[in-house]
Amino acid sequence: MTHAMLKGSNVPLEAETVRAELRWTPGQGVPDVDVSALLLGPDGRVRSDEDFVFYNQPRHPTGKVWRLGKKRITEGLTDTIQSDLPGVEPDVGRILLVASADGVTFDQVPALCLRLYDASVADGEPLARFEIKPETGAETALICGELYRRGEVWKFRALGEGYSNGLKGLATDFGISVDESDVEESLPATVPQQPPAYGYPQPTSAPPAYGYPQPQPVPVGPADPNFRLPPQGPQFIGR
Repeated sequence: MTHAMLKGSNVPLEAETVRAELRWTPGQGVPDVDVSALLLGPDGRVRSDEDFVFYNQPRHPTGKVWRLGKKRITEGLTDTIQSDLPGVEPDVGRILLVASADGVTFDQVPALCLRLYDASVADGEPLARFEIKPETGAETALICGELYRRGEVWKFRALGEGYSNGLKGLATDFGISVDESDVEESLPATVPQQPPAYGYPQPTSAPPAYGYPQPQPVPVGPADPNFRLPPQGPQFIGR
């Protein structure tokens, strides 16, 4: 049975390994969306920058929270975080599930939804589903929900809390060290920036036409009446 979540509602989780799948509908003018996770200690803040799991730091050092990455499905695009809840360190009481839209507001992201699955069940129904409706539309980062402990039980709470100053403002609020000289979207100071599109460096100049070197001009001889160009051999035509 799938629990349809309202903002502020919670549900206990019987699954030990939970897959949190953020889903949205792509299209013209729709920004790229990324999912991240912040592991919070007893004081409600991260213990170090290593507690931030995102596209440039996709796995927590414990190996118990990790990012599965993006996937295209029939209904749209997904980005996913998976958590092995029994293995999470005892002093971590909450795992925030965060969405960021690369500086573009979430009013341009249609059909934003967070689904939780039991990762041990192949093709199972979602444990919970939360249709995320930004309150103002001006948000550039959202806390979609949280996995949290109550005694020996893990629960999920639907949140949908927005930040208009993006991932930078959200991360700073929870104790991530941000390099203030960085003019790009906020990331931990010790983490490199996002790689080039598609993971490959972009060419700095155009390659030769058809992949072949271009012929060099034939030198013109000196002003000598007896000068003759050397005879030309047969020409090779590529195929």
